[in-house]
Amino acid sequence: MKVGIPRAFLYYKYHYLWESFLEELGIEYVVSPYTNREIYQQGTIYAIDEACLSSKIYLGHVASLLGKCDYILVPRVFGFGEDGSVCTKFQAIYDVVNNTFRNQKIKILYYNINPKETANEFRSFLKMGKFLGKKKAQITRAYLIAKQNQKVNQLMDMKRQESLLEKDGMKILLVGHPYNVYDRYIGDPIIQYLKSLEVTPIIADLCDKKAAREASFQVSETLPWAFNRELVGAIEIYRKKIDGIILMSSFPCGPDSLVNEIILRRIKGIPILNLVLDGQDGSAGLETRLESFIDIIKIKRDEKDED
Repeated sequence: MKVGIPRAFLYYKYHYLWESFLEELGIEYVVSPYTNREIYQQGTIYAIDEACLSSKIYLGHVASLLGKCDYILVPRVFGFGEDGSVCTKFQAIYDVVNNTFRNQKIKILYYNINPKETANEFRSFLKMGKFLGKKKAQITRAYLIAKQNQKVNQLMDMKRQESLLEKDGMKILLVGHPYNVYDRYIGDPIIQYLKSLEVTPIIADLCDKKAAREASFQVSETLPWAFNRELVGAIEIYRKKIDGIILMSSFPCGPDSLVNEIILRRIKGIPILNLVLDGQDGSAGLETRLESFIDIIKIKRDEKDED
């Protein structure tokens, strides 16, 4: 049996967990390719016009796995209890995928997290493991090892970023969901271009999640979305260590548009650039905006040094 994992959406948050779990169970898996023009275009064919760019990319990744595996892992996540809810796209993506590809007779691996129905992460993995034909003891062991592997790798990622904060030179905080920031087609070109300008990108999602959620209340006490709350809190934690902020969101994301407006209104004393990613060809306009933003920061730094 082979399991397919779309390289989009929650993959960038949980790939350590998912891949380690399947490896410990001895289940072969295949991850879809990095996002490219073909995957994006394929996704736009399957998605409704009103879908956000990230959703279109996700459907393109699912399409790229058809015929290459026995089951595709499509997580359905309703929320994280007291830590907050999630965008409706994560609640509905299982059904969207199931209905979109019903003519291709797609088979989806069970993955459901809903605290209101006591469907926590462990129970979800337990049911997934049983579906894959494994025994409870083996599944439990695989899950615990995978969780530890996820924790270790996340700590290593955080430590690498902390070392970057100690470097000289300009540092820009990228505030965006990891499925946008790390995506090779829409987010990674921004990271690489900043590096070409001798700017060190700092990723908001690599901040300590618990500390970020607590810090987010300094900006807003009512944000309902857990992932957005973590990003907002990261701004509070890093703001004294960075020179500017770039907000990265996909068009037309509802939660991000609201949260970014809150950030623009309430975070003062630091330059902020709001980038809305739309998947269009051509990078000249984007590079011009990035260059102008960096130039403004350089001018402010020079003025500060003169004072």
